[in-house]
Amino acid sequence: MTQAPAAPKAARRRHDREIVALAVPAFGALVAEPLFVMADSAIVGHLGTAQLAGLGIASALLTTAVSVFVFLAYATTAAVARRVGAGDLPAAIRQGMDGIWLALLLGVAVIAVALPTAPALVGLFGASDAATPHAVTYLRISALGIPAMLAVLAATGVLRGLQDTKTPLYVAIGGFVANGVLNVLLVYGAGLGIAGSAWGTVLAQCAMAAVYLTVVVRGARRHGASLRPDAAGIRACAQAGVPLLARTLSLKAIVIIATAVAARLGDADIAAHQIVLSLWSLLSFALDAIAIAGQAIIGRYLGAGDAQGARDACRRMVQWGIASGVVLGLLVVLARPVFVPLFSSDTAVQDAALPALIVIALAQPICGIVYVLDGVLMGAGDGPYLAWAMLITLAVFAPAALLVPTLGGALTSLWVAMTLMMTVRMLTLWLRSRSGRWIVTGATR
Repeated sequence: MTQAPAAPKAARRRHDREIVALAVPAFGALVAEPLFVMADSAIVGHLGTAQLAGLGIASALLTTAVSVFVFLAYATTAAVARRVGAGDLPAAIRQGMDGIWLALLLGVAVIAVALPTAPALVGLFGASDAATPHAVTYLRISALGIPAMLAVLAATGVLRGLQDTKTPLYVAIGGFVANGVLNVLLVYGAGLGIAGSAWGTVLAQCAMAAVYLTVVVRGARRHGASLRPDAAGIRACAQAGVPLLARTLSLKAIVIIATAVAARLGDADIAAHQIVLSLWSLLSFALDAIAIAGQAIIGRYLGAGDAQGARDACRRMVQWGIASGVVLGLLVVLARPVFVPLFSSDTAVQDAALPALIVIALAQPICGIVYVLDGVLMGAGDGPYLAWAMLITLAVFAPAALLVPTLGGALTSLWVAMTLMMTVRMLTLWLRSRSGRWIVTGATR
């Protein structure tokens, strides 16, 4: 009788090893994007409040333009992992190559839209006359790096599906260092101001894309997968990504609404919002590291036909998400007096940011559950449900956020509305995970 618990304990240890092996390197790669923005914010913030406010608006637009296509990474991870579980590596890499071609095509299309419409897009945020020209400059230059950013997403998805999160970590470290060095040299050394920051980010992203493509192309040749674009394969990738695109558009609409509301509260509030949002993004990507592990692990279990293994992995990852959220929340509380002055010496900006940071600290355990379950359902290919769940969340958040300036609320009230949004997401995802309807085994869903 005393030996009965051995199997569950052994299973938990096995899941823990898998989660750690994938999540720890994934964390380093995932935080690259928010670290890029944070580095830009720290450098540009010392140019002035108007420049930082302009960066906040432009980076929100740029992040939205790239992140709406995050399905290039997430859907590819799940599909490749299923085929890895089924033992079909050539088919897995072939699908990944189709995703990369789709990424490049989408990147060119986004540039064609972003360059001529940059002033109008910035105007939608109601930015001040002082912040607007800085936002337009940053947006137009940074848009040139979008094809490279999307290629990075697709190639990263291939590697994650192959259970390789170490290569993205190495590339992310190199990209972050290059971005920081280039920003300092171009902003201050060359005297280009906010334009130098944008060019530094573009150059760093292009270098990262070149490294990723080299790795994926070598893997394709090694396994005999074709490098040529396949129209049918590209269409299939696009169709598989439609539900996740709808889900991500809803999520990004939430971020845009929040930024637009903050902009109408004043330059100090939008600058403080940029600081808080940068930290929120960093914390979100940190929690998403466990979700990335979930995508790869769940996809592999389902591809191998192991439904019980998928259930057990899901349960263990939720426990990891809660614990990680508690730790991150405590770190935010402890670090906030030091964190905010790094981005701005303006006391009005600091006074607006500090109480909002307490709100996001309290929300982190909820966020831990949300990101883990989001990753589990993505790994299972349950995109349609994720899309509907985010539409419901958007319908709850939008009126709550828009009431903040109407009722005389400040930035802290806006972040309370953001916490409400995460709570709704948690409930919808928890209900789905409990139902078991996401469990579909086989090499394809």
